[in-house]
Order: sequence, then structure tokens, then C-alpha cells
Amino acid sequence: MILPIIAYGDPVLKKKAKDISKDYPNFDVLLENMFETMYNAYGIGLAAPQIGLPIRLFLVDTAPFADDEDLNREEQDTLKDFKRVFINARITLEEGNEWAFNEGCLSIPDVREDVFRKPNITIEYVDENFKPHKETFDGLIARVIQHEYDHIEGVLFTDKLSSLKKRLIKGRLANISKGKIDVDYRMRFPDQKKRR
Repeated sequence: MILPIIAYGDPVLKKKAKDISKDYPNFDVLLENMFETMYNAYGIGLAAPQIGLPIRLFLVDTAPFADDEDLNREEQDTLKDFKRVFINARITLEEGNEWAFNEGCLSIPDVREDVFRKPNITIEYVDENFKPHKETFDGLIARVIQHEYDHIEGVLFTDKLSSLKKRLIKGRLANISKGKIDVDYRMRFPDQKKRR
């Protein structure tokens, strides 16, 4: 089932999410619905707070990035095959020189800005079978993971912008929270409490 994506301005997007256990109710259905919702919105990642659940769960599928002709064959293949579920994740290390990349977010449609992030991360998490992992990622995969991880920490990419950039997009963000935006996927807007 395609779920509505929570729009900028809803308090759930600013909450630090809670860990879950393997007996979380209807977990398999939740995962299926989240993947369906993400693909329906042409996303490459989706975090549980974006569907209104303040739990430490996010999904990533970087396959759409594999079409980028600026990447070499190996990078394209890596991105094409990277699909993961991250539960109760903790980034334990971020290192390297920060680099800018133009980011967007399904909860903040039609707003894209350069965000600086470190290129290498180490993350501990459990997968959909609640099997523990500790892995290191770099490049675009690390960037997507960091963006989704921020969601479970109650942080949006717009929080990482300079005060000048924030002022420049303030009106656009206000319009999003009021539902004054056209999107081709279902959203729930905090100022209207209505579903599209």
C-alpha cells in the first residue's frame, strides 16, 4: 500500500526516533509498504519518520544513480545493486574531507540544495532479519545513508544549510507545510492535516 509522505513542518520529522525490536507489529507489511511508497515517489531512500513513524528504520535503493554517465562502470554497478534496510542504525564514524552534493528530499519537494558531508562512514545496524552488521561505505552510497540516517535523528537536509540559504528558501518551505505545492505522490501536510 502506498502511504502518504509527511511534508516539511510536521513535528514527527524533528523527533529523534526510537529503536525497535524484531516483534514490531506487522513489520513485513511495513517494509513492503515503505518500499512501494518510496518507488512510487521515485525516491532512493525513505525513513520511517517520513511516513509518520518515529522509529529507527530506513530503506535505501541507489539503483537510479547507476544511470549517471559521469560515474565509471564500477561505481555504476555498485549503485545499481545497492538495496538495504537499516534498523536501529548508529553511525559510529564519519571521516574525510567534506564534499558538496545537491540533495533533495521527498518530504521537501522541489527544494534542492548543496549539502556538505564527509565521504566515508562506518555504520552499525540490523537488517530486516535483525541480523547485526557493521559496515563502511563511501561516496554516493555513504551520502544517501547519511541523509536517511539524519531523518531518524530528527534532522533534515535544510538544517545543514547556511542561514542565508535558509532565509532564501523560507517561503518555499512555508508553502510546502501548507500544502501549496504540486506533487505527483501522496503527501500529508501539517498545516492542513489532509491527505492527497
